[in-house]
Amino acid sequence: MYLQHHLLKLEYSKILEELSLFCVTEQGKNLCLSLLPSSDQTEVEKRLAETQEAIDLSLYHHLPSLSPIADISHSLLVLETYGVLSCEALLQLTKLFKLGGQLKNAFPKDDVHHRFPQLEILFEELYTNPNIIQTIDRSIVDENTIDDSASKTLQTIRKKERHLIDSIRNKLTTMIHSSGYAKYIQESVITSRNGRYVIPIKEEYRSQVKGLVHDISSSGSTVFIEPMSVFEWNNELQQLKIEEEREIEKILQELSKLFYPYQEELKQNRKIIGQLDFIFAKVHYAKKIQGNIPQLNNQKEIILKQAIHPLLDPKQAVPISLSLGKSYSCLVITGPNTGGKTVTLKTVGLLSAMVASGLAVPASSQSSFAVFDSIFADIGDDQSIGNSLSTFSSHLKNIIAILAECNENSLVLVDELGSGTDPIEGASLAISILNELQKRNLLCLATTHYQELKKYAMKTEGFENASVEFDLETLSPTYRLVIGVPGKSNAFAISEKLGLSSTLIEEAKNRLTKQDLDFETLVKQIYEDKQKIEQEKRQIEEELKEITALKQKLEHKSHLQEEKEQERIQKAKEQAREILFEAKEEASWALKEIKQWENISSKEAEKAINQIRNELGKSIKNVSPSLPSTTSSLDSPLSVKELKLGDEVWVSTLGQKGTILSVPNLSSKNKDTLVQVGNIKLSLPLSYLAPTDSSSTTAKLTSSSTHSSTPISTHYASGSKAKTAKTEINVIGYTVEEANMVVDKFLDDCSLAKLQTVRIVHGKGTGKLRQGIHSFLKKNPHVKSYRMGTFGEGEMGVTVVELT
Repeated sequence: MYLQHHLLKLEYSKILEELSLFCVTEQGKNLCLSLLPSSDQTEVEKRLAETQEAIDLSLYHHLPSLSPIADISHSLLVLETYGVLSCEALLQLTKLFKLGGQLKNAFPKDDVHHRFPQLEILFEELYTNPNIIQTIDRSIVDENTIDDSASKTLQTIRKKERHLIDSIRNKLTTMIHSSGYAKYIQESVITSRNGRYVIPIKEEYRSQVKGLVHDISSSGSTVFIEPMSVFEWNNELQQLKIEEEREIEKILQELSKLFYPYQEELKQNRKIIGQLDFIFAKVHYAKKIQGNIPQLNNQKEIILKQAIHPLLDPKQAVPISLSLGKSYSCLVITGPNTGGKTVTLKTVGLLSAMVASGLAVPASSQSSFAVFDSIFADIGDDQSIGNSLSTFSSHLKNIIAILAECNENSLVLVDELGSGTDPIEGASLAISILNELQKRNLLCLATTHYQELKKYAMKTEGFENASVEFDLETLSPTYRLVIGVPGKSNAFAISEKLGLSSTLIEEAKNRLTKQDLDFETLVKQIYEDKQKIEQEKRQIEEELKEITALKQKLEHKSHLQEEKEQERIQKAKEQAREILFEAKEEASWALKEIKQWENISSKEAEKAINQIRNELGKSIKNVSPSLPSTTSSLDSPLSVKELKLGDEVWVSTLGQKGTILSVPNLSSKNKDTLVQVGNIKLSLPLSYLAPTDSSSTTAKLTSSSTHSSTPISTHYASGSKAKTAKTEINVIGYTVEEANMVVDKFLDDCSLAKLQTVRIVHGKGTGKLRQGIHSFLKKNPHVKSYRMGTFGEGEMGVTVVELT
């Protein structure tokens, strides 16, 4: 159990005050100011998880701003007795429903991974009622006004009132501007007294105006008279006002009835909105102190990394790091006054209390805390003249109380243990107290100036020394905490810096025992070694940061290069695709031309085909001048002597076998050979021909064929295509681009095979594949027409194509 007295010593109440400043509702502020640390591990885990969820939610999602909520306690009592609420009260209750709906709708609905389980419960429990909200908004204008449209009766009454008021004002306006009344009028205005319209008349002429006097000015020079000409109208207006009040009362009664069934929902919304206000105040406070949610452990350890006191300016505070509970359970801190010893004690205790309260702390997220049953702190001076308590007595009284209440799961913080009395006796008493605390297996931090405690901590298991640095050059503390090294007195060094006589300093040194001098020398050596190690450690850390930064830079650079390379590859693929399509168009043109020559003499057909081939070759070279030649010569071409009529040869440009029809003369400059490939005769250079039984040539040709022009080899192999062409192709599962490539090849084969009608099976699906294929068929030169399949042909899942 955490005692308020010890929390006050740690300035825990100031943390709560700062936290409450971020709340906008009274309920949220009350939750902040009443917050106490928990000693239940499960409860602390829940609190911290709740805060972390709120931090994450505020980072990734925008939530509506909360606004102050009025105290609705009285309104709830009225509802319990089925009474009538005022316009203001109705608006306040409606605001609870509105705010509940806004928060509920703002919570992410797509959180399928349930990243905010605790907050999700709260948001889900919020209640809203759109019908009530709409009715109230339509019926109430502001805190004092009911809208005319709230009821037809009210609308009629107010319409009559406005008409009557206009009549009265017109009548009075005529009077005050008439020549007969001009000299009687004090001021040309129309005003009202007691709900009745009057005009200001000069006192001396009051008898000249017939009517009722309702008021007299403070000076007595003006009387406010209701002329008899408007008397009846004013009476009628008063009657309408009474009817209006009665109707408004009825309307308020009806509107109040809307809330009778929802009293629990109103209470629940008020409670949850207050809780959310408190929770998100923790988020704002975490941002202010640059806090993180630390880890919890079950090993009764405190591991602080780069921690600062939350009430100090984070830009100026010096972070501390320490470990308590692993190799030692009691840390003895020594050093000069105002050096940061007490701040270290308060930081450890205050951060432990904040964690147990579910708050973020200004420390690294790698910091780890145990959950304690209680935290005891004897910090500061509680001396009291009235109670005859000296500094020593007040400290000792606190220590006695702590020893009576602490257990093995306590954290004890003691400042200046054993001070305020004889140093020898005080040091002995301090050692005994620390030894007793250590026996109880609890965690303890203590500050002291006694050399005896430093020595005891150095040689006793379970104890460790620590000190706060002091800069002898500036004669000021650096506030850095150094673990493992007891603090030096520095009294002689400081005295020398301040100008004390060296003779006096030497005399003072001579008064010290050899044991004291040896201890100070040992402490100095340990301190200097520790400083050197710390300096080297910081240097290594800085170099490691530089190496990490350089590695990240190189990885980023490598990633950018990979992206650029992928872009170049993609661009090359796109260019290659364009080249293939252009070549495809050329090939289609060539097929059409070839078909036109099928019915004429073979001589003319041969001449025309050779001409088409030459034009096609030139076109391909123009389309892709930078690509490797698709008709590259063989490494071992045939010679004229090896050629014989009727021999079968391999044509590298087509990737097919052919038969020699003529052999060039040895003396002729033109070494082209006439070769028949399928039904086509071609005149080819010897460099494009190879024996069909050459294994090496076959291997080369296989490799070469991957670079050869697809349009040529495909369109001239009409014989083989005619044998293998199918009348139907299935492209279900393909993308539109893939399907178009497959269909294009299919139509080429079917055209070469002289098929008239073919079927493309694309399925029904969403229709995108069918639309893409139809768009492609419109542009394809082989297609004469196309239609959807009929009953028995596949209907909408099949397209029937008629070829040219």
